Amino acid sequence: MRRSVRSFRHFRYAFQRQECNYSFNVNGGGPYVEYERRIAAGELVDGDSFQVGTLRELQRLYDELVESADACKLDRYTASDKSGRSRWLWSRLMPQSWYSPIKGLYLYGGVGTGKTMLMDLFFDQLPVNWRKKRIHFHDFMLNVHSRLQRHKGVADPLEVVAGEISDEAILLCLDEFMVTDVADALILNRLFRHLFNNGVILVATSNRAPDNLYERGLQRDLFLPFITTLKERCVAHEIGSAVDYRKMTSAQQGFYFVGKESSSLLKQKFQQLIGEQKACPQEVEVVMGRTLQVPLGANGCAYFPFEELCDKPLGAADYFGLSNNFHTLALEGVPIFGLHNRAAAYRFVTLVDVIYENRARLLCTAEGSPLDLFDRIVTIADAQQMAPRTSTRSRKNDDSDLCVDNELGFAKERTISR
Repeated sequence: MRRSVRSFRHFRYAFQRQECNYSFNVNGGGPYVEYERRIAAGELVDGDSFQVGTLRELQRLYDELVESADACKLDRYTASDKSGRSRWLWSRLMPQSWYSPIKGLYLYGGVGTGKTMLMDLFFDQLPVNWRKKRIHFHDFMLNVHSRLQRHKGVADPLEVVAGEISDEAILLCLDEFMVTDVADALILNRLFRHLFNNGVILVATSNRAPDNLYERGLQRDLFLPFITTLKERCVAHEIGSAVDYRKMTSAQQGFYFVGKESSSLLKQKFQQLIGEQKACPQEVEVVMGRTLQVPLGANGCAYFPFEELCDKPLGAADYFGLSNNFHTLALEGVPIFGLHNRAAAYRFVTLVDVIYENRARLLCTAEGSPLDLFDRIVTIADAQQMAPRTSTRSRKNDDSDLCVDNELGFAKERTISR
């Protein structure tokens, strides 16, 4: 499965400079300058004018950061050399906090509209000596929880973790910001309050508007202050495009076989990839001493029945560990999702996110097309708009497995696209 959104062949921002109220410093570099270079080199073709506003916001932020680099303490060579724990001890004696003079940027919109590509275009133009970090949100939260484990016993371990993160990166770029885990939801407000107090500037992409994050999640009232903080420290910008550019590219490396009888085709492809090597059970490390059992693995390829990977209590850490050890995953028997296997659906969404983020390859067999797999997963709004069901037995059976879940209902569009 190739990361098709990174293929610039399908992006051109129909930018008319006279339409902009903001005056770009086009001589100083930045995402817009790089955009024009790629057009001149023939790397971009006509695309979606909705992305013009996003490019404008990113160039504005780039210019502000360059102008205020010293005030924002972006240069890693002039930053404080105190460790995160030392920073925490020092803050007990000399309490101090400061917000960055620059607000961050929160980009949200539909699937495949180029959010990740645009953020990467912005990130890649930033000076190499800046304290900056670009990471997937799943990976970021795994890292946070791992750090929290290391600092058990400290009065406020989140403050120490925030100090460590801000020592490493003042500009933090998080891709695919999506909150589904209650453990993440409950710490995000305190974590980011500390990060913003340390001067961190956040740039994030998401499928959800800030007000819709963690919608209808457990104990959401405790999460709401984070939304307020996020809106205070970031400019929220929607990419209103209806075009899914991933669907305009060909995933030549991945294979998606429909039908239970296609298992033999999957095994044949797997065998072709491993060549003369013999597949055998393997064990890979994930995080914090945990391991994952791989039923069959060889030559950088892993083979799993769906039940072994998505019906068991696994998560993003396991999938990151898997993708760090194997460049190709063959997954047999992806089912139709509904209320009865909602947990497996969540894991499958996370698995595809991790594979996509790590530019790994997916081969799979499934009971139906990507659309069919998630047909019974709907948002609350979708459920309210559905036609009234009749009283026939088949309709009742359909209703009994209908899964009304806002987070999963939105996430499925991203998974289908990928």
